[in-house]
Amino acid sequence: MESKSADVSPELAPSSFEEKNSHGVGSKEAQIVEKGETTRYDDDDDDDDDDDDDDEGFSSDQVVSTAQDLVTHIIRVEDDTSLNPWSIRMVFLGAGLSIFGGVLQEIFYFKPQTIYVSQVFLTVIAYVLGEAMAYLIPRRGRIGRLLNPGPFNAKEHAAISLMSSAATQSALATEALSAQQLFYGGYPNHAAAVFIVLSSQLIGFGIAGLLRDVLVRPTKMIWPMTLPISSLLESLHKDRTEAKRRLKIFYIFFFALFFWTIIPEYIFPVLEGVSIFCLADQHSLVFTNLFGGASGNEGLGFLSLCFDWNYIASLGSPLWYPLYAMTNNFIGYIGCIVLFMAVYYGNIWRSQDFPFLSQLLYYGDSNSTYYHEYNQTLILNSNFIVDPAALQEQGLPWLTGTYIVYLITSNMGLTATLTHMLLWNWEDIKIGWSWAAPSELKKWLKPETYKFWANQETPEARLQRRMNDDTLDPHYRLMLQNLYVDTPLWWWGAVLIGSFAVGLGCLYAMKSTLPWWGFIIGNLITLIFMLFFGAQYGLTGFQFNVQPICQMLAGYMFPGRPLANLYFTCFTYNSLQQGQVLAKDLRLAQQVHLSPRCTFFVQVVGCIIGALFNYVMMLIIVQNQATVLTSIDGTNIWSGANVQQFNSLAIAWSIANDMFSIGGRYEWVTISYLVGFIVPVPFWIAHKIYPHPIFSYLNTSIILWYFGWLFVGINASIMSYFILGFAAQFWLRRYYPHLFNKYNYIVSAALDGGTQICVFILTFAVFGGSGTEHPFPTWTGNPNTDIHNLDYCKVNPATL
Repeated sequence: MESKSADVSPELAPSSFEEKNSHGVGSKEAQIVEKGETTRYDDDDDDDDDDDDDDEGFSSDQVVSTAQDLVTHIIRVEDDTSLNPWSIRMVFLGAGLSIFGGVLQEIFYFKPQTIYVSQVFLTVIAYVLGEAMAYLIPRRGRIGRLLNPGPFNAKEHAAISLMSSAATQSALATEALSAQQLFYGGYPNHAAAVFIVLSSQLIGFGIAGLLRDVLVRPTKMIWPMTLPISSLLESLHKDRTEAKRRLKIFYIFFFALFFWTIIPEYIFPVLEGVSIFCLADQHSLVFTNLFGGASGNEGLGFLSLCFDWNYIASLGSPLWYPLYAMTNNFIGYIGCIVLFMAVYYGNIWRSQDFPFLSQLLYYGDSNSTYYHEYNQTLILNSNFIVDPAALQEQGLPWLTGTYIVYLITSNMGLTATLTHMLLWNWEDIKIGWSWAAPSELKKWLKPETYKFWANQETPEARLQRRMNDDTLDPHYRLMLQNLYVDTPLWWWGAVLIGSFAVGLGCLYAMKSTLPWWGFIIGNLITLIFMLFFGAQYGLTGFQFNVQPICQMLAGYMFPGRPLANLYFTCFTYNSLQQGQVLAKDLRLAQQVHLSPRCTFFVQVVGCIIGALFNYVMMLIIVQNQATVLTSIDGTNIWSGANVQQFNSLAIAWSIANDMFSIGGRYEWVTISYLVGFIVPVPFWIAHKIYPHPIFSYLNTSIILWYFGWLFVGINASIMSYFILGFAAQFWLRRYYPHLFNKYNYIVSAALDGGTQICVFILTFAVFGGSGTEHPFPTWTGNPNTDIHNLDYCKVNPATL
């Protein structure tokens, strides 16, 4: 799903990895030590079980910077093989939290600002519920022992966390299906729609599994966002007494935020964005555009303050976001404000003839006082293919200037990523691309490569080779030493092939207009993108948004077919996103030493549960909120901005020759891809000539993407996000490191959990998620948004 927060992992690395985490990664020799049932790797220069180690697994004064340090100091390289993850308790809690997470994530998708269910919160609440079941369920008799096999153990806990994580990824297929319902006359086949959601999720899973030797097992593919979860799992189960003390802190913040969230979300929503400037001048549209941002698509929210954690943390918890990434983020944020205001008030692309922020298409009639939304149905025939004669009659649609800026800067950022990774991170990524070395490619030309019945490596030789491979993660080598049974490659291949076949059949049943060859090309693109962007995500924790380039490719391959564009993007961008999430969780399973077959089971089940409940919630919300979802601004509760922008790009790219090609109206959207390749080069050259830290600290690919960050949603929360983020990552971490290491993760999980549970309840109780809405009475703190923005900035009369 494309949104301003969709491209940054919501749970990132501990701050010890923040300083250019992908540079200078090294390795150490490790040896295997047997300690009864617990096996552990010990670095030669480490002291065993230092008393001054804090409960995160490393000394609070110790600086860790290399990948090897991170995976051996933050997480102990030891494994208790007696722990069994398989239990009815694990399946029950995993399925229950998967349902909860899948439903909540789909609700959040239709919010004015896309929000993400916190995996850390799910991990903590799984611990609370697991401990409660172990304590409350009697163990008498066979049934009792079956339901309660004993203390809630770390591997049960990890399995639950992985299952719920796989479920809490909103399927982009529901975005395509929502668009088809809202803009194309409905679903031809509900059964096929369900299976499209399932197959698009599981294709990414199959690709991730097939590439796990490249993306998961090398030490350097650290997937930094897994470290907080691994650390949390370890700390909760290592010392029960300390875990109880930490959980007291969790309960305090959890319940405080649970009850507080009712106020800004329902009773006093003005607190979602307080703008001193708008309160001082309620009659200036310039102030609205610059300082407003409490309502969806209102303004840039500059210097506004937000008191609703639901929107602050929707950008990724600021308590965890690494200082390096946050600094680049902030530079891009300031640049975005300057760029948006300059484009709009410079009237570039006739920006002032259209809303300041919007994701819809518009007619180009500038003689009217009001904006006229483009009626796409008038240019489509009965098969939802663009009719050239009708397009000639209606004219080309227009996009808002700020949306064009977002497309240009995000496209530049995408190609800048490739250049940045090659210049700054070549040593890191070349291992991930060793399969493409000429010597490796030549093997495929040799007949003996295909003689699988002869000259094959014995299991013993393969084990020994991997045990001696210093590039592999010590946790993975520990699992090899403990003889965990691996998941056969054909399991992942079967998931991929089965999902491919189901998806292809359902696309024809849904009359998607996507041809079979386009579907094949889409899957090949997903494979290639998974290798490169998966490696980038695994190394740095930054997940780039490839949705625009997928829609561009679809536009040129399937001209005149917006529905084909939607579904092609679903099976490229969505499958890539889901595959990266599952690769990340494969790494997490490796770090907590969960058996590969248990990992496979919980991830498949989580994907299926999440996809099904995504679809169910999408049907309910679209049915009950269709009018709001197709409006320009939506409300402070519901918004169709994600669906609108997805559909708008599908329509626009389906007429790409006139809209985006060289000589077209928005040619810079395409040219920007070429410009992006060049942007990182001057900084790299400057660093070589004058190696000042500032040149290596700036990441132009991240900065460029954030140049278009504010194009959608509620922006009033961003200043609070930066204030809290810099306070945690700079002030608290630097001056009170013990408090930061001990409580930062648990407090953030509590804030996320209390807020998200409250929003879940409010959605069905009062926000109309169940079909009936119960709005709070209008008063000063809850103004009528038909005539006022929430922050009392002036409403543009043309949008009323």
